Amino acid sequence: MARRPMDDPAPPRRSDRVAATRGIILSTAERLMAEHGVYAVSNRQIGEAAGQGNTAAVGYHFGTKQDLVREIVRRHSEDVERRRRELVAAADGSPRLAAWVGCIVRPTTDHLEALGSPTWFARFGAQVMTDPALRPIMLEVFASSPSLRRAVEGLRACLPDLSPAVLAERNDMMRQLIVHMTAERERALADGTPTPRSSWGEAATGLVDVVTGIWLAPVTPGPTGQV
Repeated sequence: MARRPMDDPAPPRRSDRVAATRGIILSTAERLMAEHGVYAVSNRQIGEAAGQGNTAAVGYHFGTKQDLVREIVRRHSEDVERRRRELVAAADGSPRLAAWVGCIVRPTTDHLEALGSPTWFARFGAQVMTDPALRPIMLEVFASSPSLRRAVEGLRACLPDLSPAVLAERNDMMRQLIVHMTAERERALADGTPTPRSSWGEAATGLVDVVTGIWLAPVTPGPTGQV
């Protein structure tokens, strides 16, 4: 049996090849879904764009479309969680509402900035969050974040007395703004069109200002006096 020369590089292990293939598929799926919609893109199209000769490669590696979406979200959530832990530690004990809003906004914008350009995760997230069947996947991954729960606790400790209905309404407003404003900025950057802010950091500052204003806005009583 012929021996491999000592200076020849060792062939990649199967586990390394599998990991590389999964990474290529995830990146390709994220890009195509961000640009065209989650269900507008088939597994076959993803596999072909990822350079996979086997048309069943996506299903083999990730199972259902829901499983694929979950893996894309998890792929980004680790870095977002790390960044949020650092911000929460820095904000610990702060009475400033904006500091806690920043713990919710900035981990995602900082992550997008660190990815370089172009990115697709913000637009992918917007696609997922507007799909009733897929939205719970995104909420499940991020709702399991200990640092996010701590940031929400810190935020609520800074608020005036608000009814559960107003809390729920404004929480939804905050989530919608973060998801869709980051997606719009990402789309503008990809298209080369002007953006109101020159960096992701400045965009985050604008979002923090607006979200803080939403939480502190007056509450107008309804016809029955309820809020």
